Amino acid sequence: MEIIVQNRDILIMLAIGFGLFMAWGIGANDVANAMGTSVGSGAITFKQAVIIAVIFEFAGAVLAGGEVTATVRKGILDAGAFANNPELLVYGMLASLLAAATWLLIASSLGWPVSTTHSIVGAIVGFGAVGVGIEAVSWDKVYAIIASWVVSPLIAGTMAIMIFKSLQRLVIDTEQPLENAKKYLPFYVFFVGFVLSLVTLLKGLKHVDSLKHLGKDLPTSMMIATLVGILAAIIAAIIIRRIKTNPEDDNEFSYANMEKLFGGLMVITACSMAFAHGSNDVANAIGPLAAVYSIVESGGQIVSKSALPSWILLVGGGGIVFGLATFGFRVMKTIGKNITELTPSRGFSAELAAATTVVFASYTGLPVSTTQVLVGAVLGVGIARGVASLNLRVVNRIFLSWLITLPAGAIMSILFFFTLKGIFSA
Repeated sequence: MEIIVQNRDILIMLAIGFGLFMAWGIGANDVANAMGTSVGSGAITFKQAVIIAVIFEFAGAVLAGGEVTATVRKGILDAGAFANNPELLVYGMLASLLAAATWLLIASSLGWPVSTTHSIVGAIVGFGAVGVGIEAVSWDKVYAIIASWVVSPLIAGTMAIMIFKSLQRLVIDTEQPLENAKKYLPFYVFFVGFVLSLVTLLKGLKHVDSLKHLGKDLPTSMMIATLVGILAAIIAAIIIRRIKTNPEDDNEFSYANMEKLFGGLMVITACSMAFAHGSNDVANAIGPLAAVYSIVESGGQIVSKSALPSWILLVGGGGIVFGLATFGFRVMKTIGKNITELTPSRGFSAELAAATTVVFASYTGLPVSTTQVLVGAVLGVGIARGVASLNLRVVNRIFLSWLITLPAGAIMSILFFFTLKGIFSA
């Protein structure tokens, strides 16, 4: 404990620096999950994606990031194993942030859409098992998280198939696709608004003192969520009316005008996916940061429950946005262009399925991989059209990068852990 007290300011500065580095890596790599389908389908430009992310990634991180952060911060490791040596947990969390961020920098430079959740969880498990002892890891929690990595893309893919099939039946494969799109699309947007607002009210506002009372009353939350969904549907209907269509455009491509409507609505789904991504993946950057801050501020005490300072959420949200703006285009191209050919209607289906899956994962406190969720959704849309529409070479490369991520994070974390331990314990 004396080491923590003596090096208090240095440890907090390192935690903030490594946390920002990790958040930058999330923005640089995982932005493809939030925006890749929108940009890849031509619905929005890269500059527009940055603006959307500035607002909604940041809002998701600050308003709805607290629940998942609790899982990453306290759920993976058994705090009791560090009771006599709290400095080991501090070194380990710092090492995990640096290891995961370094791997994300490498992967992003190569255009690999790897999982930031895999990176940080693998890093935490690595230092915990090797640097401290196998008993320090709460393996039941780890198994539950690993199970979510399998289940979540299956759920997202299944939901994407259902959504796209419903669009085919109600809109695309009808005699009047344009008119039916105007008729049915606001109902899909209502669903987006309802799900996002309900989960935010019930879980995301717990750590916002002035608003947390809203989440305690389910009927009130349901009513507010319904109103938000109706408002979103009205806005969607207005956008649809204002989108200019030209019957001559359908001569070359019979669905050209219909796709214009989906392109306009993808702005809404891009916002929802950005919010969902920010709410879930901010935990990967600030969970370890919050753990270090809590231990250092208490002078070495590992408390079972501590308040999450708002400035920590701001650090995570700001870093994510900066990473997107500076490096995000590399991975965005892989997901938005290379897996399967995306049109606005296909991208809409994938984003709606992915956003719903991620937000419910955030609701349960399970840190799923947004990468796997969105890739699962994009694959679902491709499967709905036929397996031949998928670029299996790219898909195999993505799967391989996922397999590499977990051990890469763990190995680098172990190396950084023993380096920090040597520096501060010398």
